[in-house]
Amino acid sequence: MNINTQILHSIPVDALTGAISVPIYQTSTYVQEAPGVNKGFDYARSNNPTRLVLENLIAKLEHGHSGYAFASGLAAIDAVVKLLKSGDEILAIDDLYGGAFRLFTHVYAKFGIKIRYVDTADTAAVAAAIGPDTRLIWLESPSNPTLKISDIAAIGKLAKARNVLFCVDNTFASPVIQQPILLGADLVVHSATKYLGGHSDLIAGLVVCACQELGEQIKFIQNASGGILAPFDCFLVIRGIETLPLRVRQHSESALLIARWLQKQPEVQEVYYPGLESHRNHAVAATQQLYFGGIISFTLREDTEETAVRLVTSTRLFKLAESLGGAKSLCCHPAQMTHKSIPVEKRRAAGVADSLIRLSVGLEDAHDLIADLADAFALAAVSGDVLEQA
Repeated sequence: MNINTQILHSIPVDALTGAISVPIYQTSTYVQEAPGVNKGFDYARSNNPTRLVLENLIAKLEHGHSGYAFASGLAAIDAVVKLLKSGDEILAIDDLYGGAFRLFTHVYAKFGIKIRYVDTADTAAVAAAIGPDTRLIWLESPSNPTLKISDIAAIGKLAKARNVLFCVDNTFASPVIQQPILLGADLVVHSATKYLGGHSDLIAGLVVCACQELGEQIKFIQNASGGILAPFDCFLVIRGIETLPLRVRQHSESALLIARWLQKQPEVQEVYYPGLESHRNHAVAATQQLYFGGIISFTLREDTEETAVRLVTSTRLFKLAESLGGAKSLCCHPAQMTHKSIPVEKRRAAGVADSLIRLSVGLEDAHDLIADLADAFALAAVSGDVLEQA
């Protein structure tokens, strides 16, 4: 069944009323017939009908056993890390979202969980880096912000052979583009704030578990820690998922056109987009992804923060903001925004250059977006000349 059809008909009609749109069950508790005798719901932190629809939906789309909804993407990541104990080690991709880096390094490190970083786009490097204390391999593919592609199936085999948990952050791709559990992942996380919600109007996170045992553990953590997603936000994510295949296809088509245009610009040093044949792991991406996604990153020949700032403040259609995956195009300067919490030398070593700019290509016409970038390059150059003269 085509994923467009699958998504729409995986969202149930309300059994009570026949409502074709999932109702928002805005309640904190449920009346019971007797102590412990209820209709499957007793307290809204533990479960909620609207949330249950979303959790079942994401589990089905990711081909997992069960899914769980959290108040943010970081809350979802936090729940996975809580599967570990003091002395355990996370082997994480070096090009990591700054919020995840902050959580790993500044929160869990003090509880005795060790963190090591490796270029997961190099499968041999991952194999060499797995140590006796490694309990979790953590990767993003594509990664944030330099769009590294890791061979999920190959790393999944390594993890299974070494009895190590394997989690993939699938935020940049979404289940429309790839399903990491089918490639060997034990866990998948999403910042549903991004493509799943799709309209820049909510904060949400999701965890999908490949097996019942992991599902029971994440469910316990969700209930015990309480970082649940509210019913209205669950409704918004469900509504966003209904149009996800159409949006992802358009994002991807426009991003490829823009990436090819950027490659031809004299001001651009390097373009990071897995749909380009010049991308380091283009062949892997073409094998495990249906589309190449809507995120592009690029560096400038004049590799300074000042040059990047001039450019990102010169666009009209690309709005300068954190986040991604919405209907409107966004741009950001990771060194001073999304990845500011990562020490400068570590950030640069992972490929996040001072001039790196990340684009989230929205649903506007691609030619309008290219014209906007062309104007911004021209304006930024003029601004730079004025500053130099001053």
